[in-house]
Amino acid sequence: MRSIWNGAISFGLVSIPIKLVNATESHSISFRQVHAEDNGRIRYRKFCELEDREVTQSEIGKGYEDADGTIVPITDEDLSHLPIPTARTIEIVAFVPADRIDPLQMESAYYLAASGAPAAKPYTLLREALKRSNKVAIAKYALRGRERLGMLRVVGDAIAMHGLLWPDEVRAPEGVAPDVDVTVRDKELDLADALMDTLGEVDLKDLHDEYREALEEVIAAKAAGETPPEVPSPAPGGKVLDLMAALEKSVRAAKESRGEEAEVTPLPSKKATAKKTAPSKRTTAKKTASKAATSKKTTAKKTTAKKTAPRKRPA
Repeated sequence: MRSIWNGAISFGLVSIPIKLVNATESHSISFRQVHAEDNGRIRYRKFCELEDREVTQSEIGKGYEDADGTIVPITDEDLSHLPIPTARTIEIVAFVPADRIDPLQMESAYYLAASGAPAAKPYTLLREALKRSNKVAIAKYALRGRERLGMLRVVGDAIAMHGLLWPDEVRAPEGVAPDVDVTVRDKELDLADALMDTLGEVDLKDLHDEYREALEEVIAAKAAGETPPEVPSPAPGGKVLDLMAALEKSVRAAKESRGEEAEVTPLPSKKATAKKTAPSKRTTAKKTASKAATSKKTTAKKTTAKKTAPRKRPA
């Protein structure tokens, strides 16, 4: 792997000569812009607007445009003399637990390779110290004309560095979450948990870019003068009208795909619950009639008792 930057890690008074190597690579398929009529390549030419002529790459420099349109020229020599200590140094400023780093801040990933035999001992020391502490190192470094923030961690027997956005470059999630009050029932959460457990974990090595593979098939077919393969029509999704029914169906489908018995305890529908809780009209009528009849009988008994009771004679 070719290094893209040479410098040193500053670890207190310890200096570790290193080389910066890209840890990732892109497999995306890129396209060229062509003239649709004859497939001729479309190329961009760089013109100087003052001289109205095309210029070569060696004639192109850098400049900062001021608010009034004035161009302030900036040379590579100007950038090399920036008054910052991280011009050629990855300066470690702190060690923190890994969960303190917001994944939203993470950018490009690099490997830090020890540069030469003298760097082997301090490199190994830093790696083992990171392992034993279960922490990551926060560092500052300069790359491609600007100072950046980085996170150093151990990957196998190597030290990797993730470029980080500055905290003020991460937007707050305002206005993203639903602005209506939603109540989630325990049964719905139970089914969501069951779906998560059924889907289980996955080895990320088993995942691959199906879009790129399909695109390669189309390019190969076109190059061979054949008809590109047809894309299967996606299954109709439809609208999710009942969240519980959708969760139950998802759990059942996930279990069936894994060869498990698809047993899902359905949640009673609102209609069924209403039938159980709402009193019947007939029952209410019977109870009312029964109460009325009982009241009449009680009244009749009292009346009879009054009529039949003997009247006391004066002495």
